[in-house]
Amino acid sequence: MDIAIHYPLFKGWNMHKDKPFSQACENNKAPILEKLAGVFNQPGTVLEIGTGTGQHAVHFARHLPHLVWQPSDHPRNAQLCLPWLSEAALANINPPLALDVMADDWHRLPAIQGAFSANTAHIMAWEEVEAMFRGVARILPTGGRFCLYGPFHYSGQHTSESNERFDRSLRMQAEHMGIRDMQDLERLGRSAGLVLDEDFGMPANNRLLVWRKA
Repeated sequence: MDIAIHYPLFKGWNMHKDKPFSQACENNKAPILEKLAGVFNQPGTVLEIGTGTGQHAVHFARHLPHLVWQPSDHPRNAQLCLPWLSEAALANINPPLALDVMADDWHRLPAIQGAFSANTAHIMAWEEVEAMFRGVARILPTGGRFCLYGPFHYSGQHTSESNERFDRSLRMQAEHMGIRDMQDLERLGRSAGLVLDEDFGMPANNRLLVWRKA
């Protein structure tokens, strides 16, 4: 199954000044940056899975100059971020990589010290979420962090009416999508060798989950 065709629809992308644009990225980039600055406080390379428009990559690389940001996305979307990256011309952003989480080619990625992904787990099929966790765990060094941003359930319960509506709209659009439950994610993390270190509350009923490779 190819999930790439769903990404523009569910990430709310459109064109603005000849660049792909996501209002959600504009809204959440500052609060996410505040947390990432504490999590990724040492020099190193951070892999972003599902870079999308590139707005996050530019914002985080600009404000975290001690990091090298490595954008990646599904092969059909990997070049979408180029207008933002080219305009920013930041020395600490690498060219984007094509990454299909289901493919067995994680070994070809550059050495990383951390990983980040925003608003992907509810768009991917569950099998792809599993593959993402396994792949990240495979390439993270011991103690490396994986930050996952988005809306999540707790013990099968929605955290807000807006998240319930969002979950319903996702499932109406495609059967494989939907907000993921924290219990399932914690089990998945443990099976992959990732321990949940932090669960930060974020604006608009979102969370930032920080996993550490044990």
